[in-house]
Amino acid sequence: MLNSLSDLTLKKQAGERVSVLTAYDYPMARLLDEAGVDLLLVGDSLGMVVLGMPDTTGVTMEIMCHHIRAVRRGVKRVPVIGDLPFHAYETPAQALANARLLIEAGADAVKLEGGAAFIPQVRAIVEAGIPFVGHIGMLPQSVKEEGGYKKKGKTPAQAEQLLADALALDAAGACAIVLESVVADVAAEITRQIKATTIGIGAGKETDAQVLVTPDLIGAFPWFCPPFAIPRANVAGEIQRAVKEWMEAIQ
Repeated sequence: MLNSLSDLTLKKQAGERVSVLTAYDYPMARLLDEAGVDLLLVGDSLGMVVLGMPDTTGVTMEIMCHHIRAVRRGVKRVPVIGDLPFHAYETPAQALANARLLIEAGADAVKLEGGAAFIPQVRAIVEAGIPFVGHIGMLPQSVKEEGGYKKKGKTPAQAEQLLADALALDAAGACAIVLESVVADVAAEITRQIKATTIGIGAGKETDAQVLVTPDLIGAFPWFCPPFAIPRANVAGEIQRAVKEWMEAIQ
């Protein structure tokens, strides 16, 4: 069980896998905290699985702070990571100002998408004493520019760039780096070469940690489930069953 972000290094050195799940509200945050999950991520994925947006680019700082506050009310132990949303970190000054807002809302660390090109923003955050989590590979906030969600690291050039990005983020002080939809061998090599904890999602089994969008894990969002996520419950089906049973009971 992880009690602080400083434990990540010890976990990596000991070869102990870290569990990370998303939370967007009080009851789920409390349930996951009590279940013993190591880290919670208030991800901008909430735009899709909570607010019904087509992608994450419509999520704002106001929305992120609102949901981080709700999650913070539900946890007693687990550290909380908050996403900096689209267009919230275009300059180092903007990145730092918005990172501080997420921390004030209740986050213990902040995350932004991108590699070496965002090192000035990362340094501004880290030098202010705010724990930072990177995110490379498939970047959901860039889905419109890239024309969809695509696996990363398929070519030698892509693999080299991913490693360079990871090393740059590591050197800048990231405590962890999300590797999303990265070829497994590339994710494994990055994990071997950096000090920061790697958090894989659709990136094979050799990362230091694994993260899932909780609705994907528990089957609460039946309209779409990524191929790498295996639902271990059918919450959506149970909700519909309970509703139908109640409707019959009141007739």
